[in-house]
Amino acid sequence: MKRIVVVLLWFHFVILLLCSTICQAEVYGYQDKEGRWHFPDLKGESVMEAKGQRQDIDTNVYLASYMPIILEACRKYDISPAFVKAIIMAESAYDRTAVSKKGAKGLMQLMPETARRLNVGNPFSPQGNIEGGVQYLKYLLERFHNDLVLAAAAYNAGPARVEAASGIPPIPETRQFVQNVLYFYYQFKYAETN
Repeated sequence: MKRIVVVLLWFHFVILLLCSTICQAEVYGYQDKEGRWHFPDLKGESVMEAKGQRQDIDTNVYLASYMPIILEACRKYDISPAFVKAIIMAESAYDRTAVSKKGAKGLMQLMPETARRLNVGNPFSPQGNIEGGVQYLKYLLERFHNDLVLAAAAYNAGPARVEAASGIPPIPETRQFVQNVLYFYYQFKYAETN
């Protein structure tokens, strides 16, 4: 038993060490499906969650219960699981009961009108919320030609605002949201390849 505890502590130490190394990255960019690199005009400031605290990924919080739902929805809509996990982390930090000040609900923070349009009966149901959120994300990715930055901005501010701004709208919350999504996206992509 003592040996298992030591192994688990060592494993958590290694994960924290990897996360701290990744957290120090200052360049945010990604490669789209066509092989083009995109570097959004965002500075590498520390990523903060809504409560103002640094949010590192703890895979134990959500893997067991949400990963099968996420992977199923990602296969159905042909979306990167790392991108969906990053959106969920930035939106709710995997709190299925989260409610925003504006009324967005659940893991992927679906607004009531969006949930209705996507036939999500109970936005607090992980299955329904993730299914609806991934379906909406697929729509945004198609609308913005698979540009992850613009899709993330549209997920936060709405597609009309992104189109009106011809890019990330000059809304501090949206700019921070996009930065958070990219930060988490790279952590999840790194975890997938290692």
